[in-house]
Amino acid sequence: MSSSDPARASLDGVCICVPTYNERTTLPKIVARIRSAVPEADVLVLDDNSPDGTGEIADRLAGQDPQVHVLHRSGKQGLGPAYLAGFAWAQERGYDVVVQIDADGSHQPEQLPDLLHTAEVTGADLVIGSRWVPGGSVHNWPAHRRLLSVGANTYARLVLGIAVRDSTAGFRVYRLAALRRMNTSAVASQGYCFQVDLTVRALEEGLHVVEVPIAFVEREEGTSKMSDAIVREAMVRVGVWGARRRAGQVRRLVGEQRAAWDRSRWQTLRGDEHT
Repeated sequence: MSSSDPARASLDGVCICVPTYNERTTLPKIVARIRSAVPEADVLVLDDNSPDGTGEIADRLAGQDPQVHVLHRSGKQGLGPAYLAGFAWAQERGYDVVVQIDADGSHQPEQLPDLLHTAEVTGADLVIGSRWVPGGSVHNWPAHRRLLSVGANTYARLVLGIAVRDSTAGFRVYRLAALRRMNTSAVASQGYCFQVDLTVRALEEGLHVVEVPIAFVEREEGTSKMSDAIVREAMVRVGVWGARRRAGQVRRLVGEQRAAWDRSRWQTLRGDEHT
């Protein structure tokens, strides 16, 4: 659903994407909290064929509530592909806005109105629920997880030359029109560096990115999906993207300097012809 004012996004056009893999105990709670916090929005559960029966629970929830939908996927393919499937589903059905939120309760649905309000009043193309801006916080995280997140975001800022403080954050609001400009079909990131990938694409397109402070709470049930492989993927991909960005900046600088030199030489030659 489109608004007549491009700087506003109606809540009637919001699809909240919830990826799941083995979240049978947390999914009913998070869906109930989402529906209470933003009753105008629809919920799309993206289940990667969870062996614990999460998909069946999602189907039951959808059968009880017409604003809850389920997209069953063939197997565990990673966070990035799950969200891309959700974005495509929402786009096919004419939504204006999509939201990313974890199923484990670490992203608090009660903060969704703040994120959506920010998108509405600022015209932002991407709103990030940020742990590392003033006012943001993390609760019940062990020291090594806090250090890993701070280090990863600092690494991304330095290597990529971006100002976003929490580019790895997974609590987000996107305008679908902005996602179409970002060429998401070319995204290959599988794990949490998917978030960095889309952040960089938004910035490169000149889109309006806003960070809103959130309180992040470590999950109380289930197990984290973080792994050494996910960390390695993020480190390698961010390093490659950084090298490409720096190379592109050098090429542009060289091109600008050469163009300036050519203009100066041409002006000198024209001056010689008139003397």
